[in-house]
Amino acid sequence: MEDDKLASEEARRSVQHDSVKAQVEGDVNAEIAAKASQGPPPGEERRIEDVAGTFRAKAVDEVVSTEREIERGRGAARISQFVDYIFYVIYALLAMRFLLALLAANSRAGFVQFIVTVTNPFYAPFRGIVDSPSTNDGHTLMVPIVVAIIAYVLLHLAINGLLRMLAHRKTAI
Repeated sequence: MEDDKLASEEARRSVQHDSVKAQVEGDVNAEIAAKASQGPPPGEERRIEDVAGTFRAKAVDEVVSTEREIERGRGAARISQFVDYIFYVIYALLAMRFLLALLAANSRAGFVQFIVTVTNPFYAPFRGIVDSPSTNDGHTLMVPIVVAIIAYVLLHLAINGLLRMLAHRKTAI
């Protein structure tokens, strides 16, 4: 019996609370609507226009700044694609020279001479760093080419990292 009285009292209070809450919300909304329909007080129009102009100018500046950031990112991405292409060609040529040496290709063959000639500028700084073991059959494991490829990979990563830093430069807000 006591629980029923407590539950009914709680339900009555909840209904009363909801009706008071709805009445207060209605009064506040009516007051806001009344003030909004009156318009700004005299002399405030100029101040409101100044604030709106400031917000507009900031929005335009932000859009322009964002557009510049996007263009810089696109430019860096294009440069990065070009750098990637150049390094992939270097990797392929050096790998081809490595494979030809490993298979003991005929050094008088035109293709072998072409690959050696094209890769010499990229291979020259690494020639003689370490010994290249060979077999009696002429097969050579050209370790300096492996060192060259690793060095070019590291250089490639460094250049792309620098481009990424330039492309994603953060601006202060």
